[in-house]
Amino acid sequence: MKKLVAGGLAMIVAGGALAASVQDVAERYRKLVLAVGQHDASYVDAYYGPPALQAQAQKEQRSLAAIRADAQAALGELAGRRAAGGDEALRVAFLQKQLRALGARVDMLDGKKFRFDEETALLYDAVTPHHDRAYYEALLKKIDALVPGEGPLPQRVQAFRARFAIPKERLKPVFDAAIAACRARTAPHLALPANESFVLEFVTGKPWSGYNWYKGDAHSLIQINTEFPIYIERAVDLGCHEGYPGHHAYNALLEKHLVKDRNWVEFSVYPLYSPMSLIAEGSANYGIEMAFPDEERMAFERDVLYPLAGLDPALAGSYAALQKLLAQLSYADNDNAMQYLEGRFSREQAIEWLVNVALYPPEKAGQRVQFYDALRGYVINYNLGKDLVKAWVERQVTATDPRQARAQRWAAFKTLLSSPRLAGDLR
Repeated sequence: MKKLVAGGLAMIVAGGALAASVQDVAERYRKLVLAVGQHDASYVDAYYGPPALQAQAQKEQRSLAAIRADAQAALGELAGRRAAGGDEALRVAFLQKQLRALGARVDMLDGKKFRFDEETALLYDAVTPHHDRAYYEALLKKIDALVPGEGPLPQRVQAFRARFAIPKERLKPVFDAAIAACRARTAPHLALPANESFVLEFVTGKPWSGYNWYKGDAHSLIQINTEFPIYIERAVDLGCHEGYPGHHAYNALLEKHLVKDRNWVEFSVYPLYSPMSLIAEGSANYGIEMAFPDEERMAFERDVLYPLAGLDPALAGSYAALQKLLAQLSYADNDNAMQYLEGRFSREQAIEWLVNVALYPPEKAGQRVQFYDALRGYVINYNLGKDLVKAWVERQVTATDPRQARAQRWAAFKTLLSSPRLAGDLR
């Protein structure tokens, strides 16, 4: 093979014909994501490439048919390139899966319907396990034994949790302290850019509890939705998930290592409905326990956050135990979304499941159904994503000494956050 430069683009001579290089396909992919964004306002979650490309996409307003055809052509250019080794092979696989997901999203925007598992396989490169109501009811019995009081379990859980709501006037100092601690526990393990920064805002009227809007150049806008009560555990959850070592760190490291250092331009744009999201959400959720192993988290919340929130620190241990059991119900969210989106549950039935099976706070159940309507199968990225990331990281640990094992976990976690790996690469 010979490498030529034709019209400013690197080309490969193969079999007597000119074929686009991986870099050319990456450039085309970036433009395609921006083109889809003209049809779907939520599709481009972050972009920090040349502003001229965004302006071009807005001006051209390419049709869905043209986008689909171009995506298929780009996939054809990548065919047979898996033989490349190391990071280049990961890059090719990344572009292939992102382009296939883009094509599926175009099909959905064009009216095509997929079953829940088909959709998540196409968009996120993963399919969630499913369980029936009886499976979750067995877990509910364990929770029932822990929660004090009399009456139905959902009401008792809600009454108990109400004691741990952060007063609105104390939200800022609590979140400031939580995010600072998340950063302090991340910084020794992940070499973040020196100029990294974020702005924290409190908002209302959103279908999510927190969001990171990555702006490029290692800067983020982090928004926390205060429309409903925020319970004390959410301070560390959201501080790590949206900030350190979650979305803010993930995007800053991708930008530093792949965009700036290697000119892998495909990472300057982030399509929300794509396999990237499973890694982004999964690593952000696993990052919580990376930064705060259980006992350390409970001690920090008890000694620092509870006093800042004006809550009783003596209750921290029993509340942490409840949170650990509630986490075992997380896949009930995926099953509920599937039943609702495939038409087997009405909105009322989906809310009933959230309250009585997932033990969701009743005031937030309607908001969660809004999330299903807006983001559909995206829900699997949080729990299945976390489990896949955790399993992959743990497989990289060989040390038996706890301190060495922790260092190896952080090293593996950093590798993941700085690489083009997707769900298929973790399994």
